Amino acid sequence: MDDIRLKFYSPIVTGKPVASLDAIKQQKQNAQTENSFQSILQEKINQNSEVSFSKHAVKRTIEHNIELTDESLARLNEGVRLASERNLDDTLILVGGTAFVVNVKNNTVITAMENSEIQGNVFTNINGTVII
Repeated sequence: MDDIRLKFYSPIVTGKPVASLDAIKQQKQNAQTENSFQSILQEKINQNSEVSFSKHAVKRTIEHNIELTDESLARLNEGVRLASERNLDDTLILVGGTAFVVNVKNNTVITAMENSEIQGNVFTNINGTVII
């Protein structure tokens, strides 16, 4: 009787098959390559600046080729300092031909615009402007 049960027994496997080690390594490498430029830019910005940039602000900076030099970052930080002294929350900071909307409490640039986008634009939900 025991011999008959063994002949008809077959294991049932459920769930997702495990990916191969090579496939997992390739996925990690692809993810690192895609995010490398953005992470390098974010790291560079944070090294030279007291303010941080939101993901949206980094994306806008890249898309519109907004140049962030050490001088412009220093001026931006000075604008944030002035806004903080006046107890401003969300502030428009104009640095040369570039506009930054900054949440001063969090020291975070929310968005950035270049000169061509500034003209004819209406800025809402800000409570101050600093021109540096």
